[in-house]
Amino acid sequence: MLTDPVFYLLAIPAVIVLGLAKGGFAGVGVIAVPLMALAVSPVLAASITLPILIVQDVVSVWSFRKTWDKSVLILMLPSAAAGIGLGYALAAFVQPGAVELAVGVISVVFAVQRLWLDRPGAPIREGRPERVPWRGVLAGVAAGFTSQIAHAGGPPFQIYVLPKRLPRDVFIGTSSLFFATVNWMKVPAYWALGQFTAQALSTALVLLPLAIASTWAGVWLVRRVPAERFYQIIYGLLIVVGAKLAWDGAAALIG
Repeated sequence: MLTDPVFYLLAIPAVIVLGLAKGGFAGVGVIAVPLMALAVSPVLAASITLPILIVQDVVSVWSFRKTWDKSVLILMLPSAAAGIGLGYALAAFVQPGAVELAVGVISVVFAVQRLWLDRPGAPIREGRPERVPWRGVLAGVAAGFTSQIAHAGGPPFQIYVLPKRLPRDVFIGTSSLFFATVNWMKVPAYWALGQFTAQALSTALVLLPLAIASTWAGVWLVRRVPAERFYQIIYGLLIVVGAKLAWDGAAALIG
C-alpha cells in the first residue's frame, strides 16, 4: 500500500471527482488519473483507479437501474469491446497524447456546437430515431479504444448519445451501465499487463469508502439539478474535459 501523504492529498480529491462523475456529472472523472499521476506513475494511477471505478459503478448502476436505453447499449457495447481489444493490441504503437489531443479537440467543437443549437430562442430539436446505426458502432469503438489507451471513453460516448436528448435519468442510467460493462471488459487487459499489483489493489481498498460515499453524494446532487439545466451542465463539462484532454495530449506530444 502507498503511504506517501502527497499521493493521498491528490488521490482524495481525485476519488471525490470520480464519485461525482459516477453519480451523474459525466466526464469530470477524466481528471482523476492525471491528478494521481502527479505523485505516482500514470500506469500505477490507472491501476489504482480501475478497481475504484468498478465499485463506484455498482452504486451508480443500482441508483439508476430502472432508467436506461436498451437500444444504445445493444449498439455500443459490442463495438466498445472491439475498441478495447484494438487498444490492447495497439498499445505499443499508439501515442496516448495523440489520442487525447484528437478526442479533446473534437469534444470541445461538438459541445460548443450543441450549446449554440440549444441556445435560448433556438428552434427546439427533439431526439430522432436512429437512422444511421454505424455512427453508434463507431462511437462504441472509439469509446472502448480511448478508454483502454487514455482513460478517456466518456467524450466519444457523449458525442453520440447527447444529441438523442434522452431524459436526464435515462442518460445517466445508460452511461452507468455502459461504463460499468466497459470497465469489466478492461480487467483482462490490465491483468495480462500485470497492472493489478498488491500495492495498487491495497491502495484502492483504502480509498474505497470515500469512493462509495462520493458516488452517493453525486447521485444525490444530480437528482436536484433541474432536468432542463442538466444537458447544459454536461455540455459545459464536456468543454472543460475536452480542453483538458487537448492540453495534456499536446503537452505530451511536444514534450
